[in-house]
Amino acid sequence: MAKNITVTVKFWKQNGPKDQGHFEEQLMKNVPDDTSFLEMLDMMNEQLINDGKEPFVFDHDCREGICGMCSLYINGTPHGKTERGATTCQLYMRKFNDGDVITVEPWRSAGFPVIKDCMVDRNAFDKIIQAGGYTSIRTGQAQDANSILIPKQDADEAMDCATCIGCGACVAACKNGSAMLFVSSKVSQLALLPQGRPEAAKRAKAMVMKMEELGFGNCTNTRACEAVCPKNESIANIARLNREFIKAKLAD
Repeated sequence: MAKNITVTVKFWKQNGPKDQGHFEEQLMKNVPDDTSFLEMLDMMNEQLINDGKEPFVFDHDCREGICGMCSLYINGTPHGKTERGATTCQLYMRKFNDGDVITVEPWRSAGFPVIKDCMVDRNAFDKIIQAGGYTSIRTGQAQDANSILIPKQDADEAMDCATCIGCGACVAACKNGSAMLFVSSKVSQLALLPQGRPEAAKRAKAMVMKMEELGFGNCTNTRACEAVCPKNESIANIARLNREFIKAKLAD
């Protein structure tokens, strides 16, 4: 049976990447604990608007744990989850206690400049994908399903890598602001399949170089990215990316 709780939301306000930014607070009374975190923020914005204040800006779209738009840093953790494999929109107020102070911040990374409040620009991930996260070989007509035999283990692992939603939690959690888990997942999903092998060397070099160009840091294997990934991507992908990159450089 649902119960009501009262919490204080300490949320980040910032009018763009060059603004210094600051925290503001809003007391939220009688919030049903079966309310989702984003629904609670909707309720808070209604209160702010009714009080003649500017609403709190945050990103969201599907609210089903699919798109990764709901990127919020909650109480010091990306997506604020207390368990593995969940996005902010899948977080419910039952995870908090009556009287809690909930701190909400944006992804903090040189690669993700703040647009406003907790909405950040993640176009950098799109640019990394554009650098090489695709196949461009001419295949002609669609082939029969079994014309290229792929071991089930490889197919399953490639699908696991492809589940990365590009939310950026890995970058937000990393002390270096590294995007290696994202890049390695996108490289791995193609490196594991025969369709991705013809451009494997070009892909690894191009995506790593674009990642560095956009200001993301280096990986130091603290595994913070793996711990907060809502899709449970493994840092084994980073080892695969390193192998692909080294092989490409040796081939040069």
